[in-house]
Amino acid sequence: MQTQLSQTRPVNVGFLLLSDFSLVAFTGALDVLVTANLVAGKSVFLHKTFGVNSTTVTSDLGLNIATDDTIDALANVKTGALDVLIVCGGFRSSLVPNAKLNKILRDADKASIILGGIWNGAVSLAHARLLEGQECALHPDNHAFMQETFPAVTVSPKTLVHQQNRITCAGPSSAFEMMFSLLKKLSSGELVRAVREILSCDQVAESRDAVPLQLGDDPTLPERLRTVMALMRKNIEEPLTLAELAEFSGISRRQMERLFQAHLGISPSRHYLDLRLSHAQRLLHQTNESITNVALASGFVNISHFSSCYKDTFGVSPTATRAKKSAD
Repeated sequence: MQTQLSQTRPVNVGFLLLSDFSLVAFTGALDVLVTANLVAGKSVFLHKTFGVNSTTVTSDLGLNIATDDTIDALANVKTGALDVLIVCGGFRSSLVPNAKLNKILRDADKASIILGGIWNGAVSLAHARLLEGQECALHPDNHAFMQETFPAVTVSPKTLVHQQNRITCAGPSSAFEMMFSLLKKLSSGELVRAVREILSCDQVAESRDAVPLQLGDDPTLPERLRTVMALMRKNIEEPLTLAELAEFSGISRRQMERLFQAHLGISPSRHYLDLRLSHAQRLLHQTNESITNVALASGFVNISHFSSCYKDTFGVSPTATRAKKSAD
């Protein structure tokens, strides 16, 4: 694949739109490519859109978007016909695997096409076994699902991950930056600066690739507090004791308690419990795992205790949460 847009031909980018895809994330990404063409005065990028089963796809805003084709047109696709293929997901996009989509993505990978995911588009890549042993970014609401369903995939705390022929992001702002990352790889620095100047004039920061996804990533918090919070997030299934958290973070238990109270207004144990219960809630919504398995995956050995804590926090039982998912 070319490394500079000035070489030989335009870069062909495909957007695969899942049902309920994020319209604002998709249009933000597309805007970067269209603006690059306008600035360059020629078609340095060509783009096409694809639906999975139909040439009409409903976005998250309820608007029906006409695509250029379905993924059937991507069968046996070759580099040149397509250089980049990005799966555009959204908050309500299905997380269920699709055999036809899996094959299309694997064929694209064999053709050395750069593969990407917006919002939870990375889940489609994971279903196709194209992220094993790699890091990816996706919306934080889908972190629990990805970690439980694909243990061989590393979920990044960043909103954007660009590694070789994979590029994934978590939402609208990072979709915008994702295309700048591609533009930087495939074009001259002058074009990148010109496009950014036009589209990013009202942004405070130039780069969004390290925007924190969770409270514990907030750089304004003390480093030792962030260390404890990171340890909590990494040890959901087998929770550490407060003494272990303090020891591994190089502080006393009393110091840890003061840090949480001063900066978060909550005790370390309550924060840890909330993390585990939020993890459980996502699993109940996004997977078909039994309530027992969800409880175990969230660090609860006693199912009765799990149900009691869950209802106290969310106002409904785990069973009611699962029933609502089935009704939806």
